[in-house]
Amino acid sequence: MPRNRFLKTPVEPFRVEPGLPPEQVLARMERISFQGRNLATAHRVWLRMLQERDLTIFLGAAGALSAGGLRLVIAHLIARRYVDCLVSTGANLYHDLHETRGHRHYIGTPRIDDGELQAARIDRVYDTYASEDEFVENDEWIAEYALTLELRPYTSREFLYRLGQRLWDDTGADGILTAAYRAGVPIYCPAIADSSIGMGLAQARHVRAEAGRIDVIGDVIESSNLVIASGATASVVLGGGTPKNFINQAIVEAEYYSSNVGGHRYAVQIVTDAPHFGGASGSTLDEAQSWGKVATDAAQVTVHADVTIALPLLASALETSAAVHVMTREPAPYGIDGACLARNGRLLSCQRFQDKP
Repeated sequence: MPRNRFLKTPVEPFRVEPGLPPEQVLARMERISFQGRNLATAHRVWLRMLQERDLTIFLGAAGALSAGGLRLVIAHLIARRYVDCLVSTGANLYHDLHETRGHRHYIGTPRIDDGELQAARIDRVYDTYASEDEFVENDEWIAEYALTLELRPYTSREFLYRLGQRLWDDTGADGILTAAYRAGVPIYCPAIADSSIGMGLAQARHVRAEAGRIDVIGDVIESSNLVIASGATASVVLGGGTPKNFINQAIVEAEYYSSNVGGHRYAVQIVTDAPHFGGASGSTLDEAQSWGKVATDAAQVTVHADVTIALPLLASALETSAAVHVMTREPAPYGIDGACLARNGRLLSCQRFQDKP
């Protein structure tokens, strides 16, 4: 077997230059190795997503990205329609609400006496601090708001739309929830109970038994109907977790009810978990192909990196490299203010699965 077919493209040492913009940094990283090259590939794959017509781009956000300072990056991606649907942990949305309401997170250190922090009612997220008293006040605010709503079940998508609307009316401040409300982008939070938003809703339920009813099974049906209604889908996952699986299971569920559905045509994941422990967060995109979640011919890449390192560089590069594509992109308009999501004027049920019209 001739060796030349393996030794075609040489690695190019990265050359440092003053003033090199992020998109050019990533372009040069295409010729280095390891996770640097993978991040550059993620940039190229996302660019291709933005150029395709009738493609629904799902963004999954796990972990504590909002507490870690990335909430406005995600809000920017939503407002500019780099993505069409967000699936998030409750923590990211709660910490976003915290700052949208005027509170802050603070730079701290993991090398601290946590007993001292507890005595001062300071909560720690690795190297970041926040006030427990402010969190308690947030929980009470969520409970009070939930008690103003009509007493009926809400999908997490409808509830979060209404929560974003209330936040915008109260604060006029940028954030994930307010950006999604203003841009008409749906947010699903399949594990909303596993968060301080869930705690606030539980406090509302304590006051009135009919309050705080979130229909997460309705989320499953509605998100699958969104997949069915889409021409094709793509997935960008930040950190794995519940959002990653929820996005992918929407494909599996949709395939069961519609023969026209295939796996994601594009897939990017930025994760720190490893696949060999069997968890969903670290599972490979190749493994996802076995489930039908990702198409066998998909453009896909996994970046093994901390999202707080990778996403600011990736989003900053896209702001220049994708400017024309974002400007000319025609994402499907959504109606997210009702009990049922609407896409292109068609209502998508949260009660029954629907095939394509």
